[in-house]
Amino acid sequence: MSLDIQTAVDEAAEIVQSLIARSRKAQAQIENYTQEQVDELITTMVWAVARPEVAEKIAQFTVDETQLGNYDGKYLKIFRKTRAALYDIIDDKSVGVIEEDKERNIVKIAKPVGVIGALVPCTNPEATPVIKAISAIKGRNSIVIAPHPRSKKTNKMICDLMREALKACGAPEDLVIAIENPQLETTAELMKQCDRILATGGSAMVSAAYSSGTPALGVGVGNAVITVDDSANLDEAAEKIRISKTLDLAASCSSDNSVLAFASVYDQLLEKLQAQGGYLCSPEEKQKLQAIIWEDGHISSRIVAQPSTTLAGMAGINMPDDKTFFIVPETGAGRDYPFSGEKMSVAMAFYKVNDIDEAIAMTNAIQAYQGQGHSCGIYSYNDDNIMKFALATKTSRVMVNQPQAPSNSGNLWNGMRQTFSLGCGSWGGNSTNNNITWQDLINVTWISKPLAEAKQLPPDEVLFAKALNKFK
Repeated sequence: MSLDIQTAVDEAAEIVQSLIARSRKAQAQIENYTQEQVDELITTMVWAVARPEVAEKIAQFTVDETQLGNYDGKYLKIFRKTRAALYDIIDDKSVGVIEEDKERNIVKIAKPVGVIGALVPCTNPEATPVIKAISAIKGRNSIVIAPHPRSKKTNKMICDLMREALKACGAPEDLVIAIENPQLETTAELMKQCDRILATGGSAMVSAAYSSGTPALGVGVGNAVITVDDSANLDEAAEKIRISKTLDLAASCSSDNSVLAFASVYDQLLEKLQAQGGYLCSPEEKQKLQAIIWEDGHISSRIVAQPSTTLAGMAGINMPDDKTFFIVPETGAGRDYPFSGEKMSVAMAFYKVNDIDEAIAMTNAIQAYQGQGHSCGIYSYNDDNIMKFALATKTSRVMVNQPQAPSNSGNLWNGMRQTFSLGCGSWGGNSTNNNITWQDLINVTWISKPLAEAKQLPPDEVLFAKALNKFK
């Protein structure tokens, strides 16, 4: 290691050590807060950022700083998503006894983890810090937030607003701390020195979190694949696919990346998608689009979460201004079919499949390439197809007749927990399949009392009834 690098590491360690010390001091002051006190804090924090005039300012500031996504998408996230996340957890019991199992005579008590180290991506920098912060404080933790350098000013603005809210409640401001000058060294040190990591971002960052030596909650790569079968309401499917594909210009890792249509409805769905603003690419235009999306096998940062008109201009595609996303016919999956992967843009691969079995096989092939364990969707009113699809795909979430991007992380129209951190299980290299919330940011003490009557082992003839005849 060179002297310059060692100096940077040492300086980062010193900076983060100071932040962690402040954070621990603040956390100790709310260690014994009541449920009512905790819920007052998180309610005030959300109101501080989600008031209409403040949300408008944050949305515009985020777009101006990051040059990613659009105002409408950012406003929805900071105004609506944060409200929904608060509403989702406000009645949860997170202090003291949180569960009683009378049958097993078990009582569970929630206790804080300590300091949460949160990594926040530049694609969702407006609501992610808020949702992570209220999840941490719901469990009586403190949080230190490391943003992407591209969104550091947005992160500071939001954290400052939450700090003001905490102060207004008489709580220590340092329950929420922003790293104001994020660098690789400071982020690495945060991961080493905090008590639990909550990492949302790219695969390299999540891998670093898991390698840090600190318990970590990470997320997987997105590459949502959507099936439309022959029982679907095609008008509904087309509209909701458009909503998901264009929300915040596909900044979300949950944006529809591939749509598989049954052959019997393929032409009809294609027509309806075009009526919704989809632009059908010719083979030549597909090659032009491919050339700007990927550079040396990697997604170009220039195209991420950009308007369709910008991409068309970059690719030299003569596209009407009223078209908001690209429909790219595709047939295969894997490295030789780059459109089968995550695109982080308003481009969507479009496949034809004969039946649910082909849809399952293609979904698994696509996600074996990228996005395994994250999310799938199906537009169908055939319960057999829905269940067969859910049973056979390697995914943590199956959204049925819902726009994927605003649904799999929780919305008011479904029962998913509200978050922007989606665990992808062992399929995605993660420790959990959960929609990560405060419940993943606490320690739990189990109190076990003797049962009124001890359980009795049954005779071997009963316990091993299915195995006895296999041995002679």
